Amino acid sequence: MKWSELSIHTKNEAVEAISNILHEAGASGVVIEDSAEFAKPREDQYGEIYALNEADFPKDGVIVKAYLSESSFLNETVEEIKAAITNLTNFNIDIGENVVSIVEVNEEDWATAWKQYYHPVKISERFTIVPTWEEYVPVSTDELIIELDPGMAFGTGTHPTTVMCLQGLEKVVKDGDTVIDIGTGSGVLSIGAAMLGAKNVHALDLDEVAVRSAQENVALNKVDDKVSVFHGNLLDTVKEPADVVVANILAEIIMSFTDDAFTIVKPGGLYVTSGIIGAKRDDVKAALEASGFVIEEVLLMEDWVAIIARRPQ
Repeated sequence: MKWSELSIHTKNEAVEAISNILHEAGASGVVIEDSAEFAKPREDQYGEIYALNEADFPKDGVIVKAYLSESSFLNETVEEIKAAITNLTNFNIDIGENVVSIVEVNEEDWATAWKQYYHPVKISERFTIVPTWEEYVPVSTDELIIELDPGMAFGTGTHPTTVMCLQGLEKVVKDGDTVIDIGTGSGVLSIGAAMLGAKNVHALDLDEVAVRSAQENVALNKVDDKVSVFHGNLLDTVKEPADVVVANILAEIIMSFTDDAFTIVKPGGLYVTSGIIGAKRDDVKAALEASGFVIEEVLLMEDWVAIIARRPQ
């Protein structure tokens, strides 16, 4: 089968939004090549081993690559993608050079090659994310292993926003808690919450492909007795408030429903949210506080921010 590799040269701030546009357009895989990744200093905090090739990274900015199956509608799809990306400027998102290019590739050339870059990664004191095809032996008795098969449509669970959300959940989730995961994607945050002792996790996503992927990963990690995955927009499927709510989505969307989020966090409960580029931190904090939340902690990683906020009793 023939595929077209679509490359967009952009800025870090636009990566999440562009990835979402590509996925909604039917992309069967997304790769992110960030110029800052190769040069940045790295702390060996959790025993990671890094072996990066400079040739895999752009000289500046970020390149987002997506894979689209070749069809008679490919040209129209590409034009729609270009228009949607250009439209991001209306939301004050810096799209950088926005140079788009396309090349043809064979499925066998890329469908498995990307796996060489995906290995077990310890992302917090307790969590390690392991691809399903890798053998991994836990290094401590309390280590929590999340197995993921991202397939061609979802990330590996190691993006800074996901990492910070998992670290946030590790700080706040207690045995017996109820949790809501807004925009679950691969389901990694719901899986993490269940492993931390949550008795019930309500996961939801607007994308039906994400719902299926999350359901598969939930079953793979044997937490399907605690996690239920639903197809729905933001809070449409939520019937009652939870002890902990987590949302790893775009800053603009977070700010659009802070009042609604406040209503689904129990009094005294916590809201863990990320997907926030550093430049939007103060805006998101202000929106959360305006809705009644009290900011408890701000986590920083690279250019990204996560916020832990509490609803007062």
